[in-house]
Amino acid sequence: MKDDINKAVAVLREGGIILYPTDTIWGIGCDAANPEAVKRIYEIKKRADSKSMLVLLENINKIFSYVEEVPEIALDIAEVSIKPTTIIYPGAKNLASNLIAEDGTVGIRLASDEFCQKLISRFKKPIVSTSANISGEKSPLNFSQISDKVKNEIDYIVEYKQDDLSESSSSSIIKIGLGGEINIIRE
Repeated sequence: MKDDINKAVAVLREGGIILYPTDTIWGIGCDAANPEAVKRIYEIKKRADSKSMLVLLENINKIFSYVEEVPEIALDIAEVSIKPTTIIYPGAKNLASNLIAEDGTVGIRLASDEFCQKLISRFKKPIVSTSANISGEKSPLNFSQISDKVKNEIDYIVEYKQDDLSESSSSSIIKIGLGGEINIIRE
């Protein structure tokens, strides 16, 4: 795992794109503060850049570095969620502008698995995470289901967990307003 993390971090620091296992499904990732890298992911996925992507952080305290004002209820949800949960926050900051939605929001998920936590901690920045598929196609539930079209566009493919054939699922998505209003996007 350590060698994979070192190689992935080197690619991320150079503005490259990685394919990596997350606490949900396999993701395509890059430096969330690098607009050129974010643009490449949109191109790989053939996805409109008006449809924002989420970022992964390794711990709850880091949220304050990327969100202007964190609603208290969001912290409660992030701390008690059993299933991986992406929370869409208003007032995104310190991220690539093409990663932030038109309404100024950003989706953030706290990574719960050891690999992602170590990867993000070593990189010292948030990492984009979006499903490893072409937009509109079914999300792959394990590494074996990722298309060669996607794999061929990636700068580094993490070896860790490639042979794990168990099927994963996507995160829940909740959007929270500044006043604490909650909108469940995906359970």
